[in-house]
Amino acid sequence: QVQLVESGGGSEQAGGSLRLSCAASGYTYSTYCMGWFRQAPGKEREGVATIDSDGYTSYADSVKGRFTISKDNPKNTLYLQMNSLKPEDTAMYYCAYVRGHGGSSYFLVRPGDFASWGQGTQVTVSS
Repeated sequence: QVQLVESGGGSEQAGGSLRLSCAASGYTYSTYCMGWFRQAPGKEREGVATIDSDGYTSYADSVKGRFTISKDNPKNTLYLQMNSLKPEDTAMYYCAYVRGHGGSSYFLVRPGDFASWGQGTQVTVSS
């Protein structure tokens, strides 16, 4: 059973930065993908960034050049560094895990394929 616990959300002004963390445990498969998704009120959950077990990353167009996904394998922790924040980045951010092949770009647009989710952490950006 994979468990994911997010932290690091909060309130920030436009142009500021936040770093989200996701502590993961219980996964043993060598081929997997992890990612960050977000959901704003009244909107569907969307992929923000994903990283697969080979280290390849994919990003939503709306965050390219501003957000960076990374993982620290010895610490079993996933990160999302968010810079140049915009009010439209305001949402609940979720960490997710799926085992298997497909790659980061494949899973970025398939949140329904992810089997394990964290509880979410709120990010609010004010103008």
